[in-house]
Amino acid sequence: MNNTALSGKYAAYPEYRNSEVDWIEKLPAHWQESKLRYKFSFGKGLTITKANLTDKGVPCVNYGEVHSKYGFEIDPAIDPLKCVSDNYIKSSSNSLLFKGDLVFADTSEDIEGSGNFTQLTSDETVFAGYHTIIARPNDRKCYRFYAYLLDSLEIRTQIRHAVKGVKVFSVTQAILRGINIWLPALEERKTIASFLDHETAKIDTLIEKQQQLIKLLKEKRQAVISHAVTKGISNKEQPNVPMRDSGVEWLGEVPEHWIVRRLKHTSKLQSGIPKGKDLTGKVSISVPMLRVANVQDGYLNLNDVHKMDIIPEQLERFSLQKGDVLMNEGGDNDKLGRGAVWQNEIEPCIHQNHVFAIRPYSIEPEWLDLVTRTSYAKFHFYRVAKQSTNLASISSTNIKETPLVIPPAKERDEIIKYVNRKVDAFDKAEEKGAAQIALLQERRTALISAAVTGKIDVRNWVMPTPSSTNGATNDR
Repeated sequence: MNNTALSGKYAAYPEYRNSEVDWIEKLPAHWQESKLRYKFSFGKGLTITKANLTDKGVPCVNYGEVHSKYGFEIDPAIDPLKCVSDNYIKSSSNSLLFKGDLVFADTSEDIEGSGNFTQLTSDETVFAGYHTIIARPNDRKCYRFYAYLLDSLEIRTQIRHAVKGVKVFSVTQAILRGINIWLPALEERKTIASFLDHETAKIDTLIEKQQQLIKLLKEKRQAVISHAVTKGISNKEQPNVPMRDSGVEWLGEVPEHWIVRRLKHTSKLQSGIPKGKDLTGKVSISVPMLRVANVQDGYLNLNDVHKMDIIPEQLERFSLQKGDVLMNEGGDNDKLGRGAVWQNEIEPCIHQNHVFAIRPYSIEPEWLDLVTRTSYAKFHFYRVAKQSTNLASISSTNIKETPLVIPPAKERDEIIKYVNRKVDAFDKAEEKGAAQIALLQERRTALISAAVTGKIDVRNWVMPTPSSTNGATNDR
């Protein structure tokens, strides 16, 4: 969605002038240019770590909430936040937030995230936490306009050109103070903010519906895989297959003629190579290496494959072979046992010690892959995993003890083909939903930029009555 399309729907200002700000060619003639330092005061969040956070106390907006969880705006009544002790109120009052304050993440792992912020939209007592910068608007009557202005592509571009870093990109108070901004009159700012609140709420509602659809598709995919792999698929030859108890409590009944066998009796498990070995003075070679991030649920993400230096003798020991089923040792709970089949996409290639390579010898790799994606297998991984704060890990011993349902070979082949057809249909539907979300997000970005840079004139915009909005509301 480009600004040309938007300008066809909305009127332009009657008069423009050349802009002195990079990345903006023209501005409405009556708008003023300024810098962020003249319209905001700045501060820093609490000097704390995760260890200082509790479940009760004063809510705290930390780097994690800004960076990935809640995004553009935050309200402790809606968005669950970790807390800090009440004792911080007197000792760190400068880190307390007020409604309309902006909280920036001071670092980002990628350049696109530079300038990430969230805005407090609540009157509750809230702290800015670790690795954050507070930006307080001097005029709170138009704080929503500032949020949209700083979220615009033009401001984001300024910040990205100012940050320094390679793997971690840092945003400082000095960078933010030096950002060039442009402002219409106060009442105009309010109108632009109200317009964007209304229009982006409609777009957000459509995005949320697509996200819910994708979530339902994922759940349906999971159900189809689990049912087909543990109960079989009905056909004319076997419409009502006799069932028996599997002997596994969380698995339940399986077709009578199927067997249940531990993974260790069907496959060999190969552990990966640990990182950080000192090879000083030794002959070494650099080889592609798979990490947990490369192994997704049912597929491999090979867009960013790291390399690792090893001694030549280790190459054969740790090389992946076609047909290996890759499984993650851990991470978040949803990553436990997550895996896919290796098809020699990169050769040679080794795997890190947090990724297991399982080499089946009596069943197809595709069958083992499907079994590990069922609900019962995921439950097994979860129940035997070692849990720690926000993380979980599963040992090779517990992987080997995973109970596998094994139909006869012909039936396995039929189920694999059936599930693949179903999964392909789900994938296409998800891709369509993801494309729709991308288009909506593009429209949202273009609309914000057009409104806050004066490419469209919304001064005469009037809030539609409830009967004319078709029920579109912003739950935030």
